[in-house]
Amino acid sequence: MTEMLPLTSENLELCIELYMNVFNREPWNERWTYETAKERLSDLLHTPKFLGFLFHIDHKPVGFIAGNSKVSDQGLTYYLAELCVNNQMQGKGHGSKMLRALEAELQKREIKSLYLLTANDGLAEAFYLKNDYVVNEDRVVMKKNFFEN
Repeated sequence: MTEMLPLTSENLELCIELYMNVFNREPWNERWTYETAKERLSDLLHTPKFLGFLFHIDHKPVGFIAGNSKVSDQGLTYYLAELCVNNQMQGKGHGSKMLRALEAELQKREIKSLYLLTANDGLAEAFYLKNDYVVNEDRVVMKKNFFEN
């Protein structure tokens, strides 16, 4: 049975390990160190109106989901900053269950919408499309690099 716990500073360490294990491997191949992952997730945890959950099955971490609410002209909207599923448990429906649990919690809190950013044409985009998310044609993501990678 899946257990959903609030993500707190007490269980953040599990999330840091999951984060590095997931995003430093295929298909993302990012370069997270313990320090950078800890800083990213700690900053998120301390964001105003933060809401996140750690999911367990039989005391084994499945993954976590985290973000924060923001006021819009139509009420609160939730920015989903991180969704991370244990490598060994991916592709088994756990991410979808986590997402549905978050959506139910957001609806209980009368949050009007959820938005997120993800890479084009990848596994994450396919995952969200499968879960009834749509590309927002009214917005464009823009960036400006200051240094070469």
